[in-house]
Amino acid sequence: MRQFNLLLLLCLVPLVTMFAEEPKRIMEGLSMTSVILGQEVNYSVVLPLDYYTTSRNYPVVYLLHGLGDNESSWLEYGRIAQIGDAAVAAKEIVPMIFVMPQGFRNYYVNDYAGTFLYEDMFVKELVPFIDKTYRTIPDNLHRATMGYSMGGFGALMLPVRHLDVFSVSVPLSISVRTDEQYMVEDASEWNDQWGRLFGGVGKTGTERITDYYKQYSPFHYFNSGNSQSFSGLRLFIDNGDDEHTLCRSNEELHILLRDLHIQHEYRVRNGGHEFSYWREALPNALHFISDSFEGKVYRGDVSHNPKKRKSPKVAIYENYRYEVALPPGYIDADRLYPVLYMFGDLTSTRKQELAGLAQKGMLDGTLPPMLLVFLKENETNLIDSIIPELESYYNARSGYRFRALFGFEEGGVSAMKNAVVPETFTSCVLFDAPVDTNLLQKAISTNKSAFKRTWFLISNTDTDMDYETNGIAHMLLRDEDIYHEYRVVEGGRSVQVSNDRLKEAFQFTSEKIHR
Repeated sequence: MRQFNLLLLLCLVPLVTMFAEEPKRIMEGLSMTSVILGQEVNYSVVLPLDYYTTSRNYPVVYLLHGLGDNESSWLEYGRIAQIGDAAVAAKEIVPMIFVMPQGFRNYYVNDYAGTFLYEDMFVKELVPFIDKTYRTIPDNLHRATMGYSMGGFGALMLPVRHLDVFSVSVPLSISVRTDEQYMVEDASEWNDQWGRLFGGVGKTGTERITDYYKQYSPFHYFNSGNSQSFSGLRLFIDNGDDEHTLCRSNEELHILLRDLHIQHEYRVRNGGHEFSYWREALPNALHFISDSFEGKVYRGDVSHNPKKRKSPKVAIYENYRYEVALPPGYIDADRLYPVLYMFGDLTSTRKQELAGLAQKGMLDGTLPPMLLVFLKENETNLIDSIIPELESYYNARSGYRFRALFGFEEGGVSAMKNAVVPETFTSCVLFDAPVDTNLLQKAISTNKSAFKRTWFLISNTDTDMDYETNGIAHMLLRDEDIYHEYRVVEGGRSVQVSNDRLKEAFQFTSEKIHR
């Protein structure tokens, strides 16, 4: 046995030596000595696939972690090495260096007392150190920040405050508060996270909004009258619709940036404060960063349905007030069907496309068979006249659980008016529609328990003219703890809603009908 162990050891020694001599491309547990902080600052790094086979220089992305995490979190949970390498190998992004510094608990800022000048360390020591240690392109046009939660705050404020150092910012689920939220924050939470940084320990209400705090609040910093200075900043903000406190602050920030005409991309996707959400943000985020490094216009978000499959031709039956598309097998069946009522100024071609897409889902079993009813965008007699008539002449299943609404653009106004009538519709989807927040608030106040029975999906684009009312509706529903889904996607306002959005809306409706 001893002889076998000796032979095994002799075989392993060359192998271990060979691995030890190989230059490492993915490294954690590295450190830099900071004179400013008077201590070591740990970091991890991922070098490009061809780093050791070329002599080229590379752009750098600084990946910032959240509160309670560390410099290894993006490697372990974010899978940045695998995702980044795959994107480079597929030639989707340019090769880039990923640097993941230790962020401690300081939100990547200088604390007001001057005892822990993290921001100074980052800009004056870490960035020059990385430029000296690795083959970087040492200018602001080739440096980006990306981070989640606390790291999202740093990924936003470091470039905003140092435009000469960074030009690209991708903050995810930004851990930030509005003034109003800071003023009512729980005392222990305030003191531990924010007061110690901004000079408000033990303070309450408006006393927390210190002058020092305003230097790091994006709401004050962006709104200080110098919005033109951010014209060179490439900014991509992403936040989940299941967030609570961050729902309001991120939405308010988007509204402010829109009001100030500060160019940015803004997305709200399905999900909350977790790594699964942040990993799913990476394809678009890395594309945005890569395009920015190359000085290109952003290519647009990744499509989830790159292959277009032909939808079946559907017969649409005309009535003087509405049109009906029947589900597959309607003629041969003796059963009742749920009904989806659609408000909108839709062309005949568009109605055919919508009906075909829905029927394709019905045929493959991903959607329940249902009647589709197309209404004028300003139709006012749905509940009193059309529903009773439809349920008399067609095989429509009665009861609110089997009635759903879609509203396209101005048709969303009519859809909302009907949706807030208690126990009449099971769900309502609004596409790029102006939401009447006063009507929404009144409906909640009048009969909140009944209102909760109707699910809402509010879907708009980040350049939509109704960005404020949509955002306020989301914040209101979140504050009232009323289940809903909220999306902000790429692009401008158009009745030609993408198939991606429609498929999600059909699935949302299906889940509520069959809940």
